[in-house]
Amino acid sequence: MKNFFRVFSLFIVISVLFSCASNPYAPTNRMYKKQAKVLTKQLRQIPPEQTGIATTLPYGENWVGTTNFNLRKPNYVVIHHTAQESVEQTLKTFTLPRTQVSAHYVIAKDGTIYNMLNDFYRGWHGGAGKWGNNTDLNSSSIGIELDNNGKEEFSKLQIESLLKLLKVLKEKYNIPDANFIGHSDIAPSRKVDPNANFPWEELAGEGYGLWYDEAVAIPEIAGNSIILDLPTIVEEGIIPADENEIIAKVATINSFTMDVSPEIALRIIGYDTSDVESAIKAFKLHFIQKNINSVLSDGELKILDNLYKKYFY
Repeated sequence: MKNFFRVFSLFIVISVLFSCASNPYAPTNRMYKKQAKVLTKQLRQIPPEQTGIATTLPYGENWVGTTNFNLRKPNYVVIHHTAQESVEQTLKTFTLPRTQVSAHYVIAKDGTIYNMLNDFYRGWHGGAGKWGNNTDLNSSSIGIELDNNGKEEFSKLQIESLLKLLKVLKEKYNIPDANFIGHSDIAPSRKVDPNANFPWEELAGEGYGLWYDEAVAIPEIAGNSIILDLPTIVEEGIIPADENEIIAKVATINSFTMDVSPEIALRIIGYDTSDVESAIKAFKLHFIQKNINSVLSDGELKILDNLYKKYFY
């Protein structure tokens, strides 16, 4: 019998060692389970424990638990790029307690999805930020990190996996189209992710985010005049640069006027306009994706005008 227990104990030890060896994240997975157990214990307290000044409130003699409730659900998806050199580096960053950063999902360049956090838990991915009147996006959003150093293109496999994941999340939590946003949208003065290579238009076409009407970006023709500022015409390649002098004689620089100020339009979309220049840059990073500065051309004002009405209505 003693030999049996020795063999059995040895088998258990070997199994544990093998399990740890096969999964390099076994130690941090144990930490995850421990933290989840603590949070679960808090939720199971009946009646809910009161501390501090809450203990002085005039509670009823008997605790009454409602029968009508469920878990809170995420209502936003915030997309990031990792700004690191590999997915392995990011996974390590998100499993070190001292970094104090995390995300619900990380998507590698080869399309592999790492689900690092239960959707109902509050991830630490957004930091200080604001979208509309929401000043705590971490509490109402799912964070998705794409393995990207911040300057490179996003891989086809990566975007394919992202679209599949977004479909699942949108259907599971009934997330509105307009609530798929970027980190730079909620923190315009601090963040620039995902970078200008991110295919926001493609995502919007699938129902993940909003986009402006294509006709808005096409210059209007009035007689012999092009109703668009000349620098934009040349830059967009609408006309060859060597025809500048000819076009300059007939081009009308249109001073487009919105029915609200650009600042109000940005605020309606959701941007924090306490720093208007940063808000404009964030808007251009998402919807224009070039000339990321704080100046809005007439063409860009038209796009802003078109978009804010979509968000408003």
